[in-house]
Amino acid sequence: MNKKTRLSDYDNSLVKSTAEKLTKKEKTTKGKVEKIFYYVRDGISFAFPPKGDFMKASETIRYGKGQCNTKSTLFLALCQAIGIEARIHFSLIKKEIQHGLFTNLAYKIMPDFLSHSWIEVKIDETWRKIDSFINDNAFYLAGKKKLREQKWDTGYSISCSSGESSSDFNIDKEKFVQMDAVTTDHGVWNEPSDYYKTDLYQNNPGFIKVLTYRFLIIGINKKIKKMRKSCSTGLCRQIKEDDIF
Repeated sequence: MNKKTRLSDYDNSLVKSTAEKLTKKEKTTKGKVEKIFYYVRDGISFAFPPKGDFMKASETIRYGKGQCNTKSTLFLALCQAIGIEARIHFSLIKKEIQHGLFTNLAYKIMPDFLSHSWIEVKIDETWRKIDSFINDNAFYLAGKKKLREQKWDTGYSISCSSGESSSDFNIDKEKFVQMDAVTTDHGVWNEPSDYYKTDLYQNNPGFIKVLTYRFLIIGINKKIKKMRKSCSTGLCRQIKEDDIF
């Protein structure tokens, strides 16, 4: 694939050096993946980037913010940069996952289903599904607090309709942040841009949609930042992983 179109630019010097620095003290694949996990979860704050899904991994490192698809691309590239077997899994996800972040007309005009991704990593010969890196922990806790107040099971970038969610590194128990809202499976891919070129991809924007998106995310990202700050100042520190409602 042409390097210009590859979003998982694992051979980029910044991606390679970041992966190596994160994992240099770890001897096992699991230990290395865990270091990458917490970097992508908290080193890259949850937010909607102006370029949408079409961010190279190196660009996300520099930007310092991302959402499900751009964080998954970064996670994939960091693993690939140091030889860890990884793949990106795409699906559709209910728009309810964005309820509370997108509101009023912005929420109404969203398609009912959006293209969504998570990461699968091969550890001890077993493919493990991971999505709990999507929300940084402060934003995740703030979102759980909002869900409890609203008596919702899906919204604020979290879905816990099965009664559980977690933002921790849970490869054995496989607890997730957004998986309960996932619907149609679009399979596993080695490179995100290959998926984005297909008719399966639902987030493909036209010119007007791009301008509308870039305008809307200014306020939405401010809302996310405010929610995150509420946790850092102690208003939701007491929310535990199993305390949903």
